[in-house]
Amino acid sequence: MTQAVQAYSYAGPSTLTDGRLGLSTSGGTALSGPQTHPRFFSGLLTHAAPAAAGLLAVADVALARYHQPRPGWTRDPVVTCDGGRLRFESFSACGGVYARLDVLELDGDVLDRGTTNVDVNGPLRESLARVGGRDPLHLGVGPDELTVTTLDGAVVEKKVPLPSRWLRGFAEVQVIASGWDLRAELAGPHAVRFLRSLPKGARSTVWAVPSGRDLRVASGPARGPKVGAVCLSGTGRVATLLPLLRFAKALRVYGPADGSSTASGWELELPGMRYTLAVSPEPWRGFSGEGAVLSDLSTDEAAGDADVVGMLLNFEPTVELGLLADRSGLPIDRVRAALTQLGTAGRVGYDLHEAAHFHRELPYDKEQVAQLNPRLTAARALVDSGAVRLLGETAEVTTGGGVRRVRIAEGECTCPWWFDHRGSRGPCKHVLAARIAARVAVEVAP
Repeated sequence: MTQAVQAYSYAGPSTLTDGRLGLSTSGGTALSGPQTHPRFFSGLLTHAAPAAAGLLAVADVALARYHQPRPGWTRDPVVTCDGGRLRFESFSACGGVYARLDVLELDGDVLDRGTTNVDVNGPLRESLARVGGRDPLHLGVGPDELTVTTLDGAVVEKKVPLPSRWLRGFAEVQVIASGWDLRAELAGPHAVRFLRSLPKGARSTVWAVPSGRDLRVASGPARGPKVGAVCLSGTGRVATLLPLLRFAKALRVYGPADGSSTASGWELELPGMRYTLAVSPEPWRGFSGEGAVLSDLSTDEAAGDADVVGMLLNFEPTVELGLLADRSGLPIDRVRAALTQLGTAGRVGYDLHEAAHFHRELPYDKEQVAQLNPRLTAARALVDSGAVRLLGETAEVTTGGGVRRVRIAEGECTCPWWFDHRGSRGPCKHVLAARIAARVAVEVAP
């Protein structure tokens, strides 16, 4: 498995002392330009206990490996400041769970907008777990000038291997989530009762079926006139919701309207903030292999359009497709494909509650996009080698394993991949190759 090594250098460890939470930052992109230790916010979190518990939950997901657990993962969460809120994000080591805490009520000074990693160390985790009561918590995202000058001997350095499937997961989850709808919403007491009724086994699979103002647990999807059931495969993967239940005002559950995927989204409404989990279809199945980004990435315009759209992003709380289309002069479908390309480079995420993308800048090299999507690389190689023969609405793709017959519009193929997944994990390389070749043929036709 390909891995990139991300190096973090903090001016000092993050600390929580006397009601002051100082989050140390490492590198990042801001409106003011690249920063070694960016400063984004200094002020009060009016809801200290849920904020501390939510940040700890995000950090717990970053440390977790839900499929075949083993120690050794030390990934730090990412924080984005958009001027009106803070978004803390993380991804599990196994690539199957995405977590985000949106802090919506900020009382203080926004010093800059941008994205950075924050240090969450062992002592800080212990301190966060002890936060309680109603007192506000002072938060500083980034070291102040005094801290930077007095911690020369306390530099914290971390080198973290990032598997390619982890990097791809960030892109895939935002594309998959953009196709989900709100399937159920429960008030606080109902949310507590439902989540505590889930089986404790990490590998248990259940279906959440709407029942009046509640959800009930079922062993399979609803049949007949009952619709809206959402699958949760690996109930232990939503365990980080449980410590937050004492603050829960509501639970919202998201999933595909047509039931085409068993991935799902779980969002807790907390005082002044929201905590969101996106869970892949199976505990062993990370988001990285879902292939949701491949159709958009395979277009010839995607990379160029992404450069145009990327220059228009400004760390907005929500990215409006229509506004980007007007400013870029591109049609909506090409803007959406450009956002997919930007998502693969870690530059946009998706907010289920807002039903909109948001801008952030993860420290990933956009040149790695092709390397992170081997199916797309293989498809382009097939086209370049002349392996695709177009036959109207179908195509034949010649490979070392024989000739694969493709129905281009339907995305069907005679290869083993398609028979195994039936399109549930995106198009195979033969379908991608046929579609690329078909677009090229249209472009060169007189």
